[in-house]
Amino acid sequence: MKSENQVVLEFPSRSSNEAFARVAAAGFAMQLDPTLEELGDIKTAVSEAVTNAIVHGYPEGFGRVVMKLRIKEGNILEIVVRDWGVGIADVEQALDQVIFIDHGRIVLQSDTDLIRAEKGMSVDALFREVFKCSEN
Repeated sequence: MKSENQVVLEFPSRSSNEAFARVAAAGFAMQLDPTLEELGDIKTAVSEAVTNAIVHGYPEGFGRVVMKLRIKEGNILEIVVRDWGVGIADVEQALDQVIFIDHGRIVLQSDTDLIRAEKGMSVDALFREVFKCSEN
């Protein structure tokens, strides 16, 4: 799928850079003319992702965080936040609960095992179905 526009930002894992990332993502998204509510959702998602990268990736020091912002064909905004830190110690526990939020409202809040049993699919597959995410 062709990328219409993109930017890659790299910054140290300092908590003060969370605000920078949030504002940069909002500024980049402005070319899609989002509503104030959508802009708030974007800023919240970026804030959570960058904070997780800083807190869980580099709890004992500093490292690098990369945020890739891309507008894909069809005006789809893709935001990827990546770190190369130590990660979350107990991933299974972190993945026990799932919350899907759409435009500031909770769409689904459940236990991952319950989702798999009731829906017959993985959380990732359900997320892609609910939010119609592209595969790329």
